[in-house]
Amino acid sequence: MLLGSVFSPYYAWSGRRDPLNHCAVNVALYGRGPNLWTMTERRSDVVSRSSKHCAIGPSTVEWTGTELRLELCELGNPLPRRIVGRIRLIPEVITDRHFVLDSKNRHAWWPIAPRARVEVELRRPALNWSGSGYLDMNAGDEPLEDGFCRWDWSRADLGDGAAVLYDTTRRDGTNQALSLRFDRSGSVEQFQPLSRQPLPPTPIWRIKRHTRANGDEAQIQKTLEDTPFYARSLLHTKVLGEKTTAMHESLSLDRFSTHWVKGLIPFRNPRVFW
Repeated sequence: MLLGSVFSPYYAWSGRRDPLNHCAVNVALYGRGPNLWTMTERRSDVVSRSSKHCAIGPSTVEWTGTELRLELCELGNPLPRRIVGRIRLIPEVITDRHFVLDSKNRHAWWPIAPRARVEVELRRPALNWSGSGYLDMNAGDEPLEDGFCRWDWSRADLGDGAAVLYDTTRRDGTNQALSLRFDRSGSVEQFQPLSRQPLPPTPIWRIKRHTRANGDEAQIQKTLEDTPFYARSLLHTKVLGEKTTAMHESLSLDRFSTHWVKGLIPFRNPRVFW
């Protein structure tokens, strides 16, 4: 869920006055059929929130004390197909550690549940599965493109926990490489960054990608999103001596900040008034 949708051109064009007037639920489904995507932006009068509950239009998320429950009712775009159903996220690890990503203390990241079990039950389309998952939160006091040029992020299960790698190139020219290991008790160990591995750019939009891994083990298993400024991929990799599969993203804020890219975003992220 996005409160003050960070990639919203409508939010930018409004002067970023009211973040709750620019909220969205982002859902991406990948599989054997056509990929589905939703990130419909809605105004503040259909947004409500409390410490344990948030609603954006017809979709809601609730923390029960032991699990996060998402009730989805969204319309995919640009193909108008409904995404309706429930997602349950049951944390296996919870951490209270927050990390500052920039040099001016304007951008923070909280890996809330680095390892979790996820159960998906969708009615439209008729799909259900379960597996390993992850929950985090980002917050910022300025636009992302003001603080960063780009970043690469990945998360992987390890036998006794999970690893998260977060490499940022800041707008001031400095870099940060966070390499974190979480165990099942919730403790966090920051380890020496592994060697930087280049990955092939995305096939269509040529977004640069890299990761960190032991040796030269990292390989692209599948590119899931190939957009003008963002890529999401599955990796075969090796982290801290363990071969594993990682979810990976590369984000180019230099690309995102261009006028031509922002002009394309409404085709994937429309704004509605109900």
